[in-house]
Amino acid sequence: MKFLILSLRKNILPIFFILITICLVLFSRSNLTAATNGLTLWATCVVPSLFPFFVITNLLSHTKVVSFTGKLLDKLMRPLFNVPGIGGFAFVMGLISGYPVGAKIVSDFREKKLVTKDEGERLLAFTNNSGPLFILSSVGISLFGDTKTGLLLLCTHILACITVGILLGKFSKKSDEAFREQMILRKSMHSSNVASQSEPSSTVTFRNLGEVLGNSINSSIFTILLIGGFVVIFSVIISILNQTHLLDYGAKLFTPLLSLLGFDSSFAKPLLSGILELTNGVNLVASVPMKAISQNVVLCAFLLGFGGFSVLLQVFSIVAKTDLSIKKYVIGKFLQGIFAALYTFLALKWIPFLNLDYVASSATVAQNSINVLTNNTSSMLTSFFYDFGIFVIGVLGVLVIFYAFRKLYHKVLN
Repeated sequence: MKFLILSLRKNILPIFFILITICLVLFSRSNLTAATNGLTLWATCVVPSLFPFFVITNLLSHTKVVSFTGKLLDKLMRPLFNVPGIGGFAFVMGLISGYPVGAKIVSDFREKKLVTKDEGERLLAFTNNSGPLFILSSVGISLFGDTKTGLLLLCTHILACITVGILLGKFSKKSDEAFREQMILRKSMHSSNVASQSEPSSTVTFRNLGEVLGNSINSSIFTILLIGGFVVIFSVIISILNQTHLLDYGAKLFTPLLSLLGFDSSFAKPLLSGILELTNGVNLVASVPMKAISQNVVLCAFLLGFGGFSVLLQVFSIVAKTDLSIKKYVIGKFLQGIFAALYTFLALKWIPFLNLDYVASSATVAQNSINVLTNNTSSMLTSFFYDFGIFVIGVLGVLVIFYAFRKLYHKVLN
Protein backbone atom coordinates (compact mmCIF):
# COMPACT_ATOMS: atom_id res chain seq x y z
CA MET A 1 0.00 0.00 0.00
CA LYS A 2 2.82 2.38 0.92
CA PHE A 3 4.61 1.52 -2.34
CA LEU A 4 1.41 2.26 -4.28
CA ILE A 5 1.04 5.68 -2.61
CA LEU A 6 4.68 6.55 -3.36
CA SER A 7 4.26 5.40 -6.95
CA LEU A 8 1.14 7.51 -7.42
CA ARG A 9 2.86 10.55 -5.89
CA LYS A 10 5.85 10.09 -8.18
CA ASN A 11 3.72 9.71 -11.31
CA ILE A 12 0.97 12.18 -10.46
CA LEU A 13 1.77 14.54 -13.35
CA PRO A 14 1.84 11.83 -16.08
CA ILE A 15 -1.43 10.42 -14.74
CA PHE A 16 -2.97 13.91 -14.72
CA PHE A 17 -1.87 14.58 -18.31
CA ILE A 18 -3.25 11.23 -19.48
CA LEU A 19 -6.61 11.98 -17.86
CA ILE A 20 -6.69 15.42 -19.51
CA THR A 21 -5.97 13.82 -22.89
CA ILE A 22 -8.81 11.32 -22.42
CA CYS A 23 -11.19 14.14 -21.44
CA LEU A 24 -10.15 16.14 -24.49
CA VAL A 25 -11.34 13.26 -26.66
CA LEU A 26 -14.50 12.47 -24.68
CA PHE A 27 -15.70 16.08 -24.49
CA SER A 28 -14.30 17.27 -27.79
CA ARG A 29 -17.40 19.29 -28.76
CA SER A 30 -17.55 21.38 -25.57
CA ASN A 31 -13.76 21.67 -25.44
CA LEU A 32 -13.69 23.04 -28.96
CA THR A 33 -16.22 25.70 -28.00
CA ALA A 34 -14.27 26.56 -24.83
CA ALA A 35 -10.99 26.83 -26.76
CA THR A 36 -12.62 29.05 -29.36
CA ASN A 37 -14.05 31.31 -26.66
CA GLY A 38 -10.68 31.50 -24.92
CA LEU A 39 -8.92 32.32 -28.18
CA THR A 40 -11.51 35.01 -28.96
CA LEU A 41 -11.07 36.50 -25.47
CA TRP A 42 -7.29 36.58 -25.95
CA ALA A 43 -7.44 38.11 -29.43
CA THR A 44 -10.08 40.75 -28.68
CA CYS A 45 -9.19 41.70 -25.10
CA VAL A 46 -5.73 40.58 -24.01
CA VAL A 47 -3.70 41.42 -27.13
CA PRO A 48 -5.03 44.98 -27.67
CA SER A 49 -4.71 45.89 -23.99
CA LEU A 50 -1.35 44.27 -23.12
CA PHE A 51 0.79 44.01 -26.27
CA PRO A 52 1.46 47.78 -26.63
CA PHE A 53 2.47 47.97 -22.95
CA PHE A 54 4.88 45.05 -23.36
CA VAL A 55 6.61 46.81 -26.27
CA ILE A 56 6.74 50.22 -24.54
CA THR A 57 8.08 48.87 -21.22
CA ASN A 58 10.74 46.92 -23.11
CA LEU A 59 11.76 50.08 -24.98
CA LEU A 60 11.84 52.08 -21.74
CA SER A 61 14.22 49.54 -20.24
CA HIS A 62 16.76 50.62 -22.89
CA THR A 63 16.59 54.26 -21.79
CA LYS A 64 17.59 56.14 -18.66
CA VAL A 65 13.96 56.34 -17.48
CA VAL A 66 14.40 53.35 -15.15
CA SER A 67 17.52 54.72 -13.43
CA PHE A 68 15.93 58.19 -13.23
CA THR A 69 12.79 56.70 -11.65
CA GLY A 70 14.98 54.81 -9.18
CA LYS A 71 16.74 57.96 -8.02
CA LEU A 72 13.46 59.89 -7.87
CA LEU A 73 11.51 57.30 -5.87
CA ASP A 74 14.27 55.80 -3.73
CA LYS A 75 13.36 57.95 -0.71
CA LEU A 76 9.76 56.76 -1.00
CA MET A 77 10.14 53.09 -1.92
CA ARG A 78 12.90 52.28 0.57
CA PRO A 79 11.12 53.33 3.81
CA LEU A 80 7.68 52.23 2.60
CA PHE A 81 8.35 48.89 0.90
CA ASN A 82 12.03 48.22 1.74
CA VAL A 83 12.92 48.03 -1.98
CA PRO A 84 15.09 50.27 -4.18
CA GLY A 85 13.61 53.22 -6.06
CA ILE A 86 13.46 51.40 -9.39
CA GLY A 87 10.72 49.28 -7.80
CA GLY A 88 8.52 52.33 -8.29
CA PHE A 89 8.80 51.86 -12.07
CA ALA A 90 7.61 48.26 -11.79
CA PHE A 91 4.84 49.31 -9.38
CA VAL A 92 3.47 52.09 -11.62
CA MET A 93 3.74 50.17 -14.89
CA GLY A 94 2.23 47.08 -13.26
CA LEU A 95 -0.79 49.09 -12.13
CA ILE A 96 -1.23 50.83 -15.49
CA SER A 97 -0.71 47.77 -17.68
CA GLY A 98 -2.22 44.88 -15.68
CA TYR A 99 -1.26 41.21 -15.36
CA PRO A 100 1.49 40.11 -15.96
CA VAL A 101 3.46 43.26 -16.94
CA GLY A 102 4.70 43.81 -13.38
CA ALA A 103 6.16 40.30 -13.27
CA LYS A 104 7.88 40.83 -16.64
CA ILE A 105 9.54 44.07 -15.44
CA VAL A 106 10.67 42.55 -12.13
CA SER A 107 12.05 39.53 -14.00
CA ASP A 108 14.04 41.88 -16.26
CA PHE A 109 15.32 43.76 -13.19
CA ARG A 110 16.57 40.54 -11.64
CA GLU A 111 18.23 39.40 -14.87
CA LYS A 112 20.13 42.71 -14.98
CA LYS A 113 20.89 42.36 -11.23
CA LEU A 114 19.21 45.66 -10.38
CA VAL A 115 17.48 44.07 -7.38
CA THR A 116 18.44 41.34 -4.93
CA LYS A 117 16.62 38.00 -4.86
CA ASP A 118 14.61 38.94 -1.76
CA GLU A 119 13.62 42.31 -3.21
CA GLY A 120 12.62 40.77 -6.52
CA GLU A 121 10.39 38.18 -4.85
CA ARG A 122 8.68 40.84 -2.74
CA LEU A 123 8.29 43.15 -5.74
CA LEU A 124 6.50 40.33 -7.57
CA ALA A 125 3.95 40.12 -4.77
CA PHE A 126 2.68 43.71 -5.02
CA THR A 127 3.67 45.08 -8.44
CA ASN A 128 1.82 42.50 -10.57
CA ASN A 129 -1.81 43.66 -10.52
CA SER A 130 -5.01 43.95 -12.51
CA GLY A 131 -5.01 46.92 -14.87
CA PRO A 132 -7.40 49.88 -14.61
CA LEU A 133 -8.71 49.23 -18.12
CA PHE A 134 -9.89 45.75 -17.12
CA ILE A 135 -11.29 46.83 -13.73
CA LEU A 136 -13.07 49.99 -14.91
CA SER A 137 -14.29 48.84 -18.33
CA SER A 138 -14.64 45.06 -18.23
CA VAL A 139 -15.75 44.69 -14.59
CA GLY A 140 -17.25 48.04 -13.61
CA ILE A 141 -19.10 49.08 -16.77
CA SER A 142 -19.61 45.79 -18.64
CA LEU A 143 -20.43 43.48 -15.71
CA PHE A 144 -21.98 45.80 -13.11
CA GLY A 145 -23.11 48.57 -15.45
CA ASP A 146 -21.80 51.18 -13.04
CA THR A 147 -18.69 53.38 -13.24
CA LYS A 148 -18.42 54.04 -9.52
CA THR A 149 -18.26 50.33 -8.77
CA GLY A 150 -15.28 50.04 -11.09
CA LEU A 151 -13.62 53.02 -9.37
CA LEU A 152 -14.28 51.46 -5.97
CA LEU A 153 -12.72 48.14 -7.04
CA LEU A 154 -9.71 49.95 -8.52
CA CYS A 155 -9.12 52.03 -5.36
CA THR A 156 -9.40 49.05 -3.00
CA HIS A 157 -7.21 47.00 -5.36
CA ILE A 158 -4.44 49.62 -5.17
CA LEU A 159 -4.81 50.02 -1.39
CA ALA A 160 -4.59 46.25 -0.93
CA CYS A 161 -1.39 45.87 -2.99
CA ILE A 162 0.20 48.78 -1.08
CA THR A 163 -0.75 47.08 2.20
CA VAL A 164 0.83 43.81 1.09
CA GLY A 165 3.99 45.59 -0.04
CA ILE A 166 4.34 47.31 3.34
CA LEU A 167 3.73 44.07 5.28
CA LEU A 168 6.26 42.06 3.28
CA GLY A 169 8.78 44.89 3.60
CA LYS A 170 8.43 45.00 7.37
CA PHE A 171 8.87 41.23 7.72
CA SER A 172 11.95 41.21 5.48
CA LYS A 173 14.05 43.69 7.46
CA LYS A 174 17.66 42.60 7.72
CA SER A 175 20.18 43.20 10.47
CA ASP A 176 22.49 46.24 10.22
CA GLU A 177 25.39 44.07 9.09
CA ALA A 178 23.32 42.28 6.46
CA PHE A 179 21.88 45.59 5.33
CA ARG A 180 25.37 47.07 4.87
CA GLU A 181 26.42 44.02 2.85
CA GLN A 182 23.30 44.41 0.74
CA MET A 183 24.14 48.06 0.06
CA ILE A 184 27.69 47.15 -1.00
CA LEU A 185 26.24 44.50 -3.32
CA ARG A 186 23.77 47.01 -4.74
CA LYS A 187 26.52 49.54 -5.46
CA SER A 188 28.46 46.91 -7.38
CA MET A 189 25.30 45.94 -9.25
CA HIS A 190 24.59 49.58 -10.07
CA SER A 191 28.16 50.14 -11.28
CA SER A 192 28.04 47.12 -13.58
CA ASN A 193 24.62 48.20 -14.86
CA VAL A 194 25.87 51.73 -15.62
CA ALA A 195 28.84 50.25 -17.44
CA SER A 196 26.58 48.02 -19.52
CA GLN A 197 24.23 50.90 -20.30
CA SER A 198 27.13 52.95 -21.61
CA GLU A 199 27.52 50.46 -24.47
CA PRO A 200 25.93 51.62 -27.72
CA SER A 201 23.97 48.38 -28.21
CA SER A 202 22.17 48.61 -24.84
CA THR A 203 20.91 52.21 -25.00
CA VAL A 204 18.35 53.15 -27.62
CA THR A 205 19.36 55.88 -30.08
CA PHE A 206 18.10 56.93 -33.49
CA ARG A 207 20.88 54.83 -35.02
CA ASN A 208 19.84 51.54 -33.40
CA LEU A 209 16.13 52.31 -32.89
CA GLY A 210 15.07 49.78 -35.53
CA GLU A 211 17.09 46.99 -33.93
CA VAL A 212 15.90 47.75 -30.39
CA LEU A 213 12.28 48.08 -31.54
CA GLY A 214 12.49 44.77 -33.40
CA ASN A 215 13.93 43.00 -30.35
CA SER A 216 11.25 44.55 -28.14
CA ILE A 217 8.48 43.38 -30.48
CA ASN A 218 9.94 39.86 -30.69
CA SER A 219 10.14 39.62 -26.89
CA SER A 220 6.61 40.99 -26.50
CA ILE A 221 5.19 38.57 -29.09
CA PHE A 222 6.67 35.64 -27.18
CA THR A 223 5.13 36.86 -23.90
CA ILE A 224 1.70 37.60 -25.41
CA LEU A 225 1.59 34.18 -27.10
CA LEU A 226 2.49 32.60 -23.77
CA ILE A 227 -0.45 34.37 -22.12
CA GLY A 228 -2.75 33.29 -24.96
CA GLY A 229 -1.77 29.69 -24.42
CA PHE A 230 -2.65 29.89 -20.74
CA VAL A 231 -6.03 31.53 -21.47
CA VAL A 232 -6.99 28.79 -23.96
CA ILE A 233 -5.72 25.92 -21.80
CA PHE A 234 -7.55 27.11 -18.69
CA SER A 235 -10.74 27.70 -20.68
CA VAL A 236 -10.58 24.05 -21.76
CA ILE A 237 -9.73 22.83 -18.24
CA ILE A 238 -12.72 24.67 -16.76
CA SER A 239 -14.92 23.17 -19.50
CA ILE A 240 -13.68 19.66 -18.61
CA LEU A 241 -14.29 20.27 -14.90
CA ASN A 242 -17.83 21.39 -15.75
CA GLN A 243 -18.52 18.37 -17.95
CA THR A 244 -17.24 15.92 -15.33
CA HIS A 245 -19.07 17.79 -12.52
CA LEU A 246 -15.80 18.05 -10.59
CA LEU A 247 -16.32 21.80 -10.39
CA ASP A 248 -19.66 21.20 -8.64
CA TYR A 249 -18.09 18.82 -6.12
CA GLY A 250 -15.19 21.21 -5.49
CA ALA A 251 -17.60 24.11 -5.04
CA LYS A 252 -19.30 22.26 -2.18
CA LEU A 253 -16.09 22.66 -0.16
CA PHE A 254 -16.49 26.45 -0.34
CA THR A 255 -20.11 26.46 0.77
CA PRO A 256 -19.47 26.22 4.57
CA LEU A 257 -16.82 28.95 4.39
CA LEU A 258 -19.08 31.26 2.39
CA SER A 259 -21.96 30.66 4.81
CA LEU A 260 -19.66 31.43 7.74
CA LEU A 261 -18.67 34.74 6.11
CA GLY A 262 -22.27 35.64 5.32
CA PHE A 263 -22.22 34.97 1.56
CA ASP A 264 -24.83 33.06 -0.39
CA SER A 265 -23.92 29.47 -1.29
CA SER A 266 -24.65 30.13 -4.98
CA PHE A 267 -21.28 31.93 -5.16
CA ALA A 268 -19.34 28.71 -4.50
CA LYS A 269 -18.98 27.51 -8.10
CA PRO A 270 -18.29 30.96 -9.64
CA LEU A 271 -15.73 31.66 -6.90
CA LEU A 272 -13.92 28.38 -7.59
CA SER A 273 -13.92 29.18 -11.31
CA GLY A 274 -12.40 32.58 -10.53
CA ILE A 275 -9.68 31.02 -8.40
CA LEU A 276 -8.78 28.91 -11.43
CA GLU A 277 -9.10 31.65 -14.09
CA LEU A 278 -9.75 35.32 -13.33
CA THR A 279 -11.71 36.61 -16.34
CA ASN A 280 -14.28 33.82 -16.50
CA GLY A 281 -14.61 33.76 -12.69
CA VAL A 282 -15.28 37.49 -12.33
CA ASN A 283 -17.90 37.24 -15.08
CA LEU A 284 -19.64 34.35 -13.28
CA VAL A 285 -19.51 36.01 -9.85
CA ALA A 286 -20.94 39.27 -11.19
CA SER A 287 -23.72 37.34 -12.97
CA VAL A 288 -25.07 35.62 -9.84
CA PRO A 289 -28.56 37.10 -9.27
CA MET A 290 -28.52 38.62 -5.79
CA LYS A 291 -30.64 41.25 -4.09
CA ALA A 292 -27.62 42.36 -2.07
CA ILE A 293 -25.28 42.99 -5.00
CA SER A 294 -22.56 44.15 -2.60
CA GLN A 295 -21.74 40.44 -2.10
CA ASN A 296 -20.93 40.16 -5.81
CA VAL A 297 -18.70 43.25 -5.61
CA VAL A 298 -16.78 42.05 -2.53
CA LEU A 299 -16.05 38.64 -4.05
CA CYS A 300 -14.96 40.25 -7.33
CA ALA A 301 -12.55 42.40 -5.30
CA PHE A 302 -11.04 39.24 -3.81
CA LEU A 303 -10.63 37.60 -7.22
CA LEU A 304 -9.07 40.73 -8.75
CA GLY A 305 -6.56 40.85 -5.90
CA PHE A 306 -5.74 37.13 -5.97
CA GLY A 307 -5.51 36.84 -9.74
CA GLY A 308 -6.17 33.12 -10.03
CA PHE A 309 -4.01 30.11 -10.86
CA SER A 310 -3.89 31.05 -14.54
CA VAL A 311 -2.06 34.31 -13.74
CA LEU A 312 0.05 32.45 -11.16
CA LEU A 313 1.32 30.03 -13.83
CA GLN A 314 1.91 32.93 -16.22
CA VAL A 315 4.12 34.57 -13.59
CA PHE A 316 5.86 31.26 -12.92
CA SER A 317 6.69 30.84 -16.59
CA ILE A 318 7.98 34.43 -16.85
CA VAL A 319 10.30 34.20 -13.82
CA ALA A 320 11.44 30.64 -14.63
CA LYS A 321 14.56 32.00 -16.35
CA THR A 322 15.60 33.78 -13.14
CA ASP A 323 16.36 32.56 -9.61
CA LEU A 324 13.19 34.16 -8.22
CA SER A 325 10.79 32.00 -6.20
CA ILE A 326 7.03 32.53 -6.38
CA LYS A 327 6.31 31.46 -2.79
CA LYS A 328 6.14 35.05 -1.58
CA TYR A 329 4.07 35.91 -4.63
CA VAL A 330 1.43 33.31 -3.71
CA ILE A 331 1.28 34.55 -0.11
CA GLY A 332 1.17 38.17 -1.22
CA LYS A 333 -1.63 37.71 -3.75
CA PHE A 334 -3.75 35.75 -1.29
CA LEU A 335 -3.35 38.53 1.28
CA GLN A 336 -4.07 41.15 -1.37
CA GLY A 337 -7.34 39.40 -2.21
CA ILE A 338 -8.34 39.37 1.47
CA PHE A 339 -7.44 43.03 2.02
CA ALA A 340 -9.17 44.11 -1.20
CA ALA A 341 -12.36 42.32 -0.14
CA LEU A 342 -12.13 43.81 3.37
CA TYR A 343 -11.58 47.37 2.11
CA THR A 344 -14.43 46.99 -0.40
CA PHE A 345 -16.78 45.72 2.30
CA LEU A 346 -15.96 48.66 4.58
CA ALA A 347 -16.35 51.17 1.74
CA LEU A 348 -19.75 49.76 0.76
CA LYS A 349 -20.78 49.80 4.42
CA TRP A 350 -19.72 53.34 5.26
CA ILE A 351 -20.06 55.25 1.97
CA PRO A 352 -23.82 55.14 1.19
CA PHE A 353 -23.68 56.34 -2.43
CA LEU A 354 -21.38 53.39 -3.32
CA ASN A 355 -23.82 50.75 -2.06
CA LEU A 356 -25.85 49.24 -4.91
CA ASP A 357 -28.10 47.05 -2.76
CA TYR A 358 -30.99 49.51 -2.79
CA VAL A 359 -30.96 51.17 -6.20
CA ALA A 360 -34.06 49.51 -7.59
CA SER A 361 -35.92 52.79 -8.06
CA SER A 362 -35.63 56.47 -7.28
CA ALA A 363 -38.39 56.12 -4.70
CA THR A 364 -36.42 53.43 -2.91
CA VAL A 365 -33.30 55.59 -2.92
CA ALA A 366 -35.27 58.53 -1.50
CA GLN A 367 -36.79 56.36 1.21
CA ASN A 368 -33.37 54.97 2.15
CA SER A 369 -31.98 58.50 2.39
CA ILE A 370 -34.78 59.44 4.76
CA ASN A 371 -34.15 56.32 6.84
CA VAL A 372 -30.45 57.12 7.09
CA LEU A 373 -31.18 60.68 8.20
CA THR A 374 -33.64 59.55 10.86
CA ASN A 375 -31.39 56.92 12.45
CA ASN A 376 -30.68 57.72 16.07
CA THR A 377 -27.17 58.40 17.29
CA SER A 378 -26.89 55.34 19.47
CA SER A 379 -27.61 52.90 16.62
CA MET A 380 -25.08 54.64 14.40
CA LEU A 381 -22.43 54.42 17.11
CA THR A 382 -23.24 50.76 17.71
CA SER A 383 -22.94 49.98 14.00
CA PHE A 384 -19.70 51.96 13.76
CA PHE A 385 -18.02 50.17 16.66
CA TYR A 386 -19.25 46.79 15.40
CA ASP A 387 -17.82 47.25 11.89
CA PHE A 388 -14.68 48.91 13.19
CA GLY A 389 -14.21 45.98 15.57
CA ILE A 390 -14.51 43.51 12.67
CA PHE A 391 -11.89 45.47 10.74
CA VAL A 392 -9.48 45.64 13.70
CA ILE A 393 -9.92 41.95 14.54
CA GLY A 394 -9.32 40.98 10.90
CA VAL A 395 -6.14 43.03 10.60
CA LEU A 396 -4.84 41.91 14.00
CA GLY A 397 -5.58 38.30 13.07
CA VAL A 398 -3.45 38.58 9.93
CA LEU A 399 -0.63 40.23 11.91
CA VAL A 400 -0.76 37.61 14.67
CA ILE A 401 -0.53 34.81 12.11
CA PHE A 402 2.42 36.53 10.48
CA TYR A 403 4.26 37.03 13.77
CA ALA A 404 3.46 33.52 15.01
CA PHE A 405 5.01 31.93 11.94
CA ARG A 406 7.74 34.50 11.39
CA LYS A 407 10.57 32.04 11.96
CA LEU A 408 8.96 29.54 9.61
CA TYR A 409 8.43 32.32 7.05
CA HIS A 410 12.14 33.22 7.03
CA LYS A 411 13.21 29.58 7.07
CA VAL A 412 11.06 28.57 4.10
CA LEU A 413 11.03 31.71 1.98
CA ASN A 414 14.47 33.22 2.55
